[in-house]
Amino acid sequence: MSNQNQSETLKEISDIKRIMERSSRFISLSGLSGVVAGLCALTGAYFANNTIKNFYDYNHEELTRNIGPEALKMRLLMIAAIVLAASLILAFLFTWRRAKQNHLPIWDLTARKLVWNVLIPLISGGLFILAMLQYSEWRFVAPACLIFYGLALVNGSKYTLTDIRYLGYLEIILGLVNTQYTGYGLYFWAAGFGILHIIYGAIMWWKYEKSVVSGQ
Repeated sequence: MSNQNQSETLKEISDIKRIMERSSRFISLSGLSGVVAGLCALTGAYFANNTIKNFYDYNHEELTRNIGPEALKMRLLMIAAIVLAASLILAFLFTWRRAKQNHLPIWDLTARKLVWNVLIPLISGGLFILAMLQYSEWRFVAPACLIFYGLALVNGSKYTLTDIRYLGYLEIILGLVNTQYTGYGLYFWAAGFGILHIIYGAIMWWKYEKSVVSGQ
């Protein structure tokens, strides 16, 4: 076989592999979406920490009297909901932009499979956490968030970039460690959803998107 024929064969194999990957995996996830999600989480952790401090700070007796446990719970849930909404919206925008750059559909069969496999652990975890809050069991809320989120990433990784599986493993490990240090739940939450997301997002951007941006 001549060098030219061999080169054409290798190119055809590479093209077939790329087509198969695009048809079986959602590869438009943007690393920048991980970075902004991490920044949103750190911002939310900051406001949540201030809310908790104000509740337990004995130098703010008037404020403490006006904010009962139920009001504190609602404020923390509101902060969490805002962080989640902001993260999802920004993640969608960055992912949509990358899909457009790569001329790929953002909502195809693979994307639907990815979302479904991610939602199963997330919805289960969310209902479990709401049940804990119903009985005022706060200690394991942060560990449960990290563990179920990690399970969602691992479960969905077979339909997207495999690198996301390792982020899932780290989230699960961090959540399990947090079960032994329940008094530091907010710090573990910030580390898992904030710092790990930023590191992961930066690595994914450098690995998959930097060359594309440089090429432009």
